[in-house]
Amino acid sequence: MDGGRDSRGWLPCYAGGAVFAVCMAGTTLPTPLYSLYRDELGFSELTVTIVYAVYAFGVIGVLLLAGNASDAVGRRPVLLWGLGCAAASAVCFLCASALGWLFVGRLLSGLSAGLFTGAATAYVMELAPGKGSPRASFVATAANMGGLGCGPLLAGLLAQYAPWPLHLPFIVHLVLLAVSAVVLLGLRETVRERRPLNTVRPQRPGLPPGVRAVFRPAALASFAGFALFGVFTSVSPAFLAEFLDVENHAVSGLVVALAFFASIAGQSAVGRIGERRSLPLGCAGLLGGLALLAGALWWQLLPLVVLSALLGGVGQGLTFRAALAQVAAASPPHERAAVISTLFVVAYAGISLPVIGVGVLSGHIGLQDAGLVFIACMAVLVASAGVYLVRRPAGGAGA
Repeated sequence: MDGGRDSRGWLPCYAGGAVFAVCMAGTTLPTPLYSLYRDELGFSELTVTIVYAVYAFGVIGVLLLAGNASDAVGRRPVLLWGLGCAAASAVCFLCASALGWLFVGRLLSGLSAGLFTGAATAYVMELAPGKGSPRASFVATAANMGGLGCGPLLAGLLAQYAPWPLHLPFIVHLVLLAVSAVVLLGLRETVRERRPLNTVRPQRPGLPPGVRAVFRPAALASFAGFALFGVFTSVSPAFLAEFLDVENHAVSGLVVALAFFASIAGQSAVGRIGERRSLPLGCAGLLGGLALLAGALWWQLLPLVVLSALLGGVGQGLTFRAALAQVAAASPPHERAAVISTLFVVAYAGISLPVIGVGVLSGHIGLQDAGLVFIACMAVLVASAGVYLVRRPAGGAGA
């Protein structure tokens, strides 16, 4: 009976996580479809990376302008706005007869993710019963990464084996968004003292003094992990098609999805390893993933791409969950969503800037060499972050 009551107590947390996953799936849904858009609309690999980066700039813009909105007006209203932006993004992709539709669709997708990242993470953790914060932080981060992984997998399968490859994935996502809105309306609001929308002010990236010592190493590791995911997600389908002759959209989507699913495996290990040790160990995993990706680019071997996705994903999961849990635990409750949003600003800077750099370089030296330059730069950053974390570890439970 106690187990049944415990399961029922966690249902709102799991339901909130499911809504979170559905929204995030929409942000990666176009990943295996870009080659189809490139054939239909005629644009370069640089354009693909810019379209991808527009999403990240949308996320960062919302986090800076309204990252603390859910602390004021409540979690549910902000998340409903996020679902609305996700639906509008899907409609843009359904209407995509020119490149401009893709830019607008990606921007709206970025707005939806920006509204969700801080607010949904805080909401899922607050919906958990009792003292379930470690478990709740795993639900939140797993929902985020699981949703990101399901997006390319769903789109790849539908594009390869179902009709209307550029339409059916977004129709399915619209249906899932409608169901998510119904679920969200059935969940309770967790912000007790709500304020009017006009009290929300744009925020500069800033932190309460008590959070800063924890935030610095957490932000370094998060930047490195999201940078690897950003480039892997945006250019790996093109690399698979151009150098490995992988034209199957389902396989392309699966390879990208593996990185995100491996991240969930890494996150699940944090409870056993401990948050403080997970950050430097995660950096080691990221460094190994980068080395395997370099080998995959150099020798043009699909198994190394898969291994890179798995090892890099585990490393990202270790760093991401440990960073999020420590930053959330150190944040005052009334500023938690704002602080989490600041962490995501750093993370999405990592997901956008390197992507653009690879796109620019690929136009001059080719996709293969651009990827190797990126790997060299990121290896230096990850190694530096790992050394910093070993010498000055973030405080946290589970040491």
